[in-house]
Amino acid sequence: MQRGLMDRKTAADTPEIELFVKASSDAESVGNCPFCQRLFMILWLKGANFKITTVDMKQPQPSLKALAPGSQPPFLLYNGDVKTDTNKIEEFLEENLAPPQYPKLCCRYKESTSIGEDIFRKFSAYIKNPNPVLNEMLEKKFLSTLVKLNMYFDTPLLHELDHNPNATESCRPYLDGDSLTLADCNLLPKLNIVKVVCKKYRNFDIPAELKGLKRYLDNAYKRDEFRFTCPNDSEILIAYQSVAKYLNTK
Repeated sequence: MQRGLMDRKTAADTPEIELFVKASSDAESVGNCPFCQRLFMILWLKGANFKITTVDMKQPQPSLKALAPGSQPPFLLYNGDVKTDTNKIEEFLEENLAPPQYPKLCCRYKESTSIGEDIFRKFSAYIKNPNPVLNEMLEKKFLSTLVKLNMYFDTPLLHELDHNPNATESCRPYLDGDSLTLADCNLLPKLNIVKVVCKKYRNFDIPAELKGLKRYLDNAYKRDEFRFTCPNDSEILIAYQSVAKYLNTK
């Protein structure tokens, strides 16, 4: 289902871009897919003109099968060329939607791109486990990844120390500084899934003591580029109902 044109630029040489993303269960809105949301956010942050088209995975149109045979969303149509690998699409967009017409979204700090990379793996082990005996151990391992991420948000980065050499705590809103970057586009969709699924299946909320992480999420949910690209919570739960497990207390 075609969702319309994101009108951002009017230059005659603006590329024709269409992003195909997973459709919701009712095929009317955006479905749960952190990779789709990642590219959606990137294009929005770039300020590009683009179409967003949802793909009903239960009844994909024959024309879409022919466009990217064997591929699942997300995939990109850029001036008629099809691109299907999420990481390569990200690299392509950063290279081709470049200054001065488009903002640069890469990180200044290598650590910003790698911090939090274990969260989704530890979350998956935690949420797929039905055995109460293992729950505490898996929860601690998952929580340790959140604590590590929180420490990164609390620690001043070099540019903050250049501005204030005596700073002992960071107050930056996002991973790499004051602006959303490619790293945020990768991490935030996953954190949103974590938040929704953990609450449903473990009654687990991200601890309020993790103030740096809480600040990050509070700032992110204020941004249209993140908030309006998130699937509905119900879509996330539908996607996880076959893999996430309630603890078996019998």
